[in-house]
Amino acid sequence: MSELLDKRLAILGLGKLGGILLRGFIEGGLVEPSQVRATDKRLATAIKTAQEFNVELGEDNLAAAENSDIILLCVRPRTVLEVVRGIGPVLTEDQLLISVAASVSTSQIEEALPLQVPVVRAMPNTPCSVGCGMTALCRGKFANETHLLETTRLFGAVGETVTLDEKHFDAVTGLSASGPAFIYIILESLAEAGVKVGLPRDIATLLAAQTTHGAAKVVLETGNHPALLKDAVTTPAGCTIDGIMELEEGKLRVTLIKAVMKATERAHELDENHD
Repeated sequence: MSELLDKRLAILGLGKLGGILLRGFIEGGLVEPSQVRATDKRLATAIKTAQEFNVELGEDNLAAAENSDIILLCVRPRTVLEVVRGIGPVLTEDQLLISVAASVSTSQIEEALPLQVPVVRAMPNTPCSVGCGMTALCRGKFANETHLLETTRLFGAVGETVTLDEKHFDAVTGLSASGPAFIYIILESLAEAGVKVGLPRDIATLLAAQTTHGAAKVVLETGNHPALLKDAVTTPAGCTIDGIMELEEGKLRVTLIKAVMKATERAHELDENHD
C-alpha cells in the first residue's frame, strides 16, 4: 500500500493532462477520490472528469490549496505564476507544490511565493494517458529527497520517471514531450507505405504501430544500443539494407535530430519569456 494514501491532493487545472494524471493516481491506488480536490475555470469541460472519478470540483484555487498536502499545478504555463501568487497566502512550508508547466522553472515559482515552499518540477508526455508515459523530474532548492520520492511515486503510476538537473529540461521538452508527435509522423508514414505496397490501411497501421512498440520494448528491456539492434536486423544483401539506404539518402536521421534541436530551442525561448 502506498504511503501517499494519507495525503490530500489538489489538482489545479483539471484539463486534459490533469485528468490523465488524476486517472493514473486513482487507478494506481495512490489516492482515494475523497482525498482529491480539483479546480478548473472551465467547469463545463472538467465536470465530466470530476464526476467520473467522484472528486470534488470547484473554481477556488485558494481553498483547494489550503486544505491539501500536495498541490499539482496543471494550468497553462502562461498562467502558472499568476496562480502561484494567488495561492501563496495560504501555503505553508509543510506542503509540496508540483508543477507540470513547460518552460516555468522551479526558481521562478519559488520567487513568486512568500515562504520557502518545496517545489518539484515534472515534465510528463502524452503517453501517460495509457500508463506508458515518460516524466522527467527535478526538485527546487527547498524540496528534499522525500518530496522527490513522493513525486516519483505519483508519476510512476502513469509510466517511467527519471530525475535530472533542471538545466536539461528544455532538452527533455524537445525530445520526450514533443517526441510523440515525431513518432506519430513516422508511424503514419510507415502505414502509408504499407498501403502503397498493397496492404489494407487498418492492417498497415497495426503493423506499423506494433513494430514500433516492439522495437522500443526491445531497446528498453535489453539495454542494447539501437545501432546494435539495427545491425541484427540488417542481413547482408537483404531487404533491410536497401530500405536503410533510402532513409539515409532522405536524411531521416539528421531531420529527426534537427527536429529535437528546434523544439529544444523553442522551449528555451519560452523559458526566457517567463523571466
